[in-house]
Formats: sequence, structure tokens, C-alpha cells
Amino acid sequence: MNKHESLAALSADELERYARHIVLPEIGGAGQQKLKRARVLVIGAGGLGAPVLQYLAAAGIGTLGIIDDDTVSLSNLQRQIIHDTASVGMLKIDSVRNSIERLNPHVTVEPHHLRLDRENAGPLVARYDLVVDGSDNFATRYAVADACAAEARPLVTGAVGRFDGSVTVLKPYESGPDGTSQPSYRDLFPEAPPEGVVPSCAEAGILGALTGVIGTLQAMEAIKLITGIGEPLVGRILLYDALSARFETMRYSARKHRG
Repeated sequence: MNKHESLAALSADELERYARHIVLPEIGGAGQQKLKRARVLVIGAGGLGAPVLQYLAAAGIGTLGIIDDDTVSLSNLQRQIIHDTASVGMLKIDSVRNSIERLNPHVTVEPHHLRLDRENAGPLVARYDLVVDGSDNFATRYAVADACAAEARPLVTGAVGRFDGSVTVLKPYESGPDGTSQPSYRDLFPEAPPEGVVPSCAEAGILGALTGVIGTLQAMEAIKLITGIGEPLVGRILLYDALSARFETMRYSARKHRG
């Protein structure tokens, strides 16, 4: 597809809306078309999911699937900025759908009012091209990661705690340049910590803007994967310390013997 053909596939409104993308040689009309055709599943419409969903919708992702079974509470609004005061008491998936419709009517929203688990993860993941995990518990993270590995879907996963966060990209179904398998979530975190060791946000607190930093980084990695630009965080985990304003990147690899 040449530049003129790819641009012609976008409406006049879309050409103006995404003009700052299209003038980027790395994106262009062809890249914007990839974003428009993409189907992305976002796990959680909370602190991380909020900026992920906002920036992916603004970027022109064609279809956004959202998994969440919670309702909006007043204490969410300090960090979950896709919701507002009028949304308190609403299902989060309904609040998100309303927000995205106001932000970008070209985006199709597919809400899934449920809690993802090992039984339903595979069929849900298989319906999308890419998954972004913004969940807040290890059971969901492992279920999502295992399903993405089994269905050969890229996974952008992030986590936050009080004043720090992390982001990485997982593609364990692919091989690296040296022919070895790319690492999985279980290579990075072989097992979940004992229950009660890691306090919840409600127990330990969380700086609201921190979720914006990590969620936006997740959205950036998703856009890179879809458009094929840059070097995604595969085999690397990006660590952010908000109090010292420090980013660090650590490499990790697949264990020699999985399972």
C-alpha cells in the first residue's frame, strides 16, 4: 500500500484528527491504518487502565476491548482519570465507554463485565491482536500472561506500588536474535508472593500521578508494537522511581528449563 492509498482509506475527519501522527515518517498513513485496524484488549479500567484507554483511543485504535467487573467509587477519582464525579456508582466499563465516545467516536468499544480467570482468559485473548494488562492482582496477571503465551498474543504488562512502577513486554512464543525463546512472565516472576506480603493500594496508598506515568508508558509500548516502530521492552523491564525521578532498565531472559 502506498502513501496515497493508505491516506485515502482514512476519512477527512480522521486525517485532521491524526495529522500529528501522519506527518511522522515512522507512522504516516500506513501506520495510522494499522492503528485503525488493531484490536486491543485492556485488562482493568482502573489506575493503569485509565491512561492506557485514553491514549489508545486518542491514537485511533479501531477496537478497544475492556475487561472490568467493578463500579466507580469516589476514592477511584484521585488516579482513575477516565472517570469523573458524575460516574460514581456506574459500572466502570459503562463509564469508560461514555468517555471514549466523547473523546473519539471512531473507536469501537467492546465492554466485558466480568473478572478474567484461567477459564475465560484464553477465548477472550484470542479475539484481540494485543493485550495490555492493568490489573492489580497476581492471579489475574498470571492468567493473562499464560493465555497470551498460549494464544501467541503480545502482552504489555505494568505494575505500580506507592511511588514506583514497572513496564515490560512479553512475547514468549517468539525467538530472539540468538534463537533462544523470549522470556515469559513466569521467567520474570516464577511465582506469586505469599498472600498478604504485597499490600493493596487501599492498604498502602498510591500516588495518583504515578499510574499516569506507567499507564502512558504501556500505551506507548502498545502503539510501538502495532505500528512496528522502535524497540519494544521485550526481555527488558523498565523501572521507575517517582521520588528520585529515576528510570532504570534491566534485562532478563528465559530460564533454561521451563515448567
